[in-house]
Amino acid sequence: MKILINSFLMVAFLSVMVSCKNDSGAKATTTAAAAAADATGKTYTVDTAASMIMWEGSKIAGTHAGTMNVKDGSISVEKGAVTGGKFTIDMNSINVTDLEGEKKAYLESHLKGSSDDNADDFFNVAKYPTATFEITKLTALDNDADASHLVYGNLTLKEQTKQIGFRSKIEVTAAGISVSTPKFTIDRTQWGIKYGSDKFFDNLKDKAINDNMSIQIKLMAK
Repeated sequence: MKILINSFLMVAFLSVMVSCKNDSGAKATTTAAAAAADATGKTYTVDTAASMIMWEGSKIAGTHAGTMNVKDGSISVEKGAVTGGKFTIDMNSINVTDLEGEKKAYLESHLKGSSDDNADDFFNVAKYPTATFEITKLTALDNDADASHLVYGNLTLKEQTKQIGFRSKIEVTAAGISVSTPKFTIDRTQWGIKYGSDKFFDNLKDKAINDNMSIQIKLMAK
């Protein structure tokens, strides 16, 4: 009986671990920056009020989630297909949605780097107020219920640019363009954000912060 109980607990533990891993989304491919796509055709303007970036960060003690606003952007379409596009993220708009009061204010301040002693721990928004993403390539997908394309593009964060690739559902209609992604993750350390990473700091123990940051993108353009 003891062996059966231990076996059951191990299976349950592994199931939770797999579930947590899947909840973060697939890892985006990350390579050197590439040339931007030739954005031909009609240009649509991103509706910033209807667009949003959702994020999640995790550590051993738990997960925090939030949003960031899209400042501006455009998407180009030719013959019913997206040919290119870009958008700007307002890093000053970092918002923590799973906390309230002093804890919410503290985490937002730390992520933004509002104090001189922690300015470069994460995003240092005073120095780097925006991040950008520009499409480099799109590849159509078949038989994927959650995505119509693989989207590749240059993500510039803290003045460092890497090309990332992720799945996305793109819909072009008479009303405009809708872009939404399943959750995907990027390794923040590839953009020089190393705070709390056990790849760069020893003896962090339960204070280590996951290098992988989960992202979802929602864009509307008209």
